[in-house]
Amino acid sequence: MTADESELRELRAAVREFLEAKSPEEAVRKLMESEPRFDPAVWSQAADQLRLPGLAIPEEYGGDGFGLVELSVVLEEMGRALFCAPFFATVLLAAQAVLASGDKQACARLLPGIAAGRTTATLAVAEDHGSWDPVMVSARAVPDGDGGWTVRGRKSFVIDGTTADLVLVVARTVAGPTLFAVERDATGLAAEPMETLDATRAMARLTFDAVPATLVGAEGAGGRIMAKVLDIASVGLAAEQAGGARRCLETSADYARVRHQFGRPIGSFQAVKHKCADMLVQVELAEASSREAARLADEDSPDFPVAAAVAHACCSRAYMSAAMENIQVHGGIGFTWEHPAHLYFRRAKSSQLLFGGPAVYHERLLDRLGI
Repeated sequence: MTADESELRELRAAVREFLEAKSPEEAVRKLMESEPRFDPAVWSQAADQLRLPGLAIPEEYGGDGFGLVELSVVLEEMGRALFCAPFFATVLLAAQAVLASGDKQACARLLPGIAAGRTTATLAVAEDHGSWDPVMVSARAVPDGDGGWTVRGRKSFVIDGTTADLVLVVARTVAGPTLFAVERDATGLAAEPMETLDATRAMARLTFDAVPATLVGAEGAGGRIMAKVLDIASVGLAAEQAGGARRCLETSADYARVRHQFGRPIGSFQAVKHKCADMLVQVELAEASSREAARLADEDSPDFPVAAAVAHACCSRAYMSAAMENIQVHGGIGFTWEHPAHLYFRRAKSSQLLFGGPAVYHERLLDRLGI
């Protein structure tokens, strides 16, 4: 199912109105210091009123059957508002991993709860080294003798890992990296929050001590699954980054219009004009690259993997640049804890590093290009 331009505008307007009411700066700051780092009531409203968790889940599993184009609109708005919720981990990582596995039974068992907003989920891949490459996975899974599996190992940088009801974990078997599903209350699973630069995106360290797990997809298919998930998640992250970059541009331009120095708006000074103009160019390029990648994904184009890598690189650079320039345009006040500029800078930096950082995603782009 694909929405037309007018429907996309209506979706954007509805999501923005919801987030302006439910995720103002005061709410974001409060959630940054709370546990869990999201409001369950607001999450329920997002599911019940807007059906956001099920937006891109196929109708046969309780979703609305839309694609990455529609999902990117939602993520742009969430990035713009720094929305604290388990949306990225649940919808972009966990749900996409289940879908990519091609396991119909697992999809029928796990996805309806996610689509309805009753189940939050996450994907645990990276370990202490921070790499999302399945080749680097050292966590192990072995058969338990009763047709099931047990997982041992430790995962780090797991988004919403302390609160997720369902954990999709990549562990190594004799056949190679493999995807497993683990319930939150499983015996032997322990979670501890990690202190990270970006307090608006909660991360955790998970320890698996002979934890019962269910195989998802084929044994040894973890590499193939993760290649697809990383492409989709990179585009979703790019959309979120583009939304945050656009917000940095808007706040910089607004401040440049009202802040006076030497009897005139600072926006009239050439140096500030150039900063805002450079930000505009980068933000529009970021939006164009992320939206094009989303379109190619929905068309199942062979060019999608390259477009996904380009969008990730372009949007990471644009968001970092916009977040830094936003602080500069605001001057002294932009460096203070009381001003929201630092929240966007922290999100920009953490997003840039999320899937391995610039060296890794530039290498991924070269790999997709066959260079």
